[in-house]
Amino acid sequence: MSVDKRHWIAQRVAKELKNGDVVNLGIGLPSLVGNYVASNVELIIQSENGLLGLDGMANEDQADPDLVNAGGQAITAVEGACYFDSAMSFTIIRGGHVDVSILGALEVDQDANLANWLVPGKLAPGMGGAMDLVVGARTVIIAMEHTNKGKPKLLKRCSLPLTATGQVNLVVTEFGVFKPNTRGFEVLELAPNVSLEMAQAASQATLYVSA
Repeated sequence: MSVDKRHWIAQRVAKELKNGDVVNLGIGLPSLVGNYVASNVELIIQSENGLLGLDGMANEDQADPDLVNAGGQAITAVEGACYFDSAMSFTIIRGGHVDVSILGALEVDQDANLANWLVPGKLAPGMGGAMDLVVGARTVIIAMEHTNKGKPKLLKRCSLPLTATGQVNLVVTEFGVFKPNTRGFEVLELAPNVSLEMAQAASQATLYVSA
């Protein structure tokens, strides 16, 4: 893969977004998606910490210490962006006004369950807004690397504490695009130079291509 795998994932996720979508980008890899939205697609990107109208990640010349995303990274905003407190931000999320929520994950299983907030025995600052974002959005897309130190993250059943059950619509990794269901993960697309056998070898759950 000629492009860094995290950036390939972000580029591919961006292709799922449509004109008029209200989109929330999670911390980490999902925050890169805003940089790859096609110029002919007009979105409203929400940052959980209180912004409608996020544009993309800021470079050194654009960085403003008062303008950051939920992960504390410097960002830019579109003309006409608006700012508000966390109470209003979560009113938008819990009120069902977010069309697409893009998050990272520790594990996803074939029942569309998500684990992305806690590893037992390790210090965690808290769940953050993940639970609200997964349940409140109409579509949930997981943007993540396919394995963690060689350990599969597409599972038959999550082993870590769940963030939400039955809410994941799509998973995008450096191996391709996958849709969870009770049979396993349907392969909607494979990344360049990736075979089904390669993807299956890195997955615990069954991968299959629909007839």
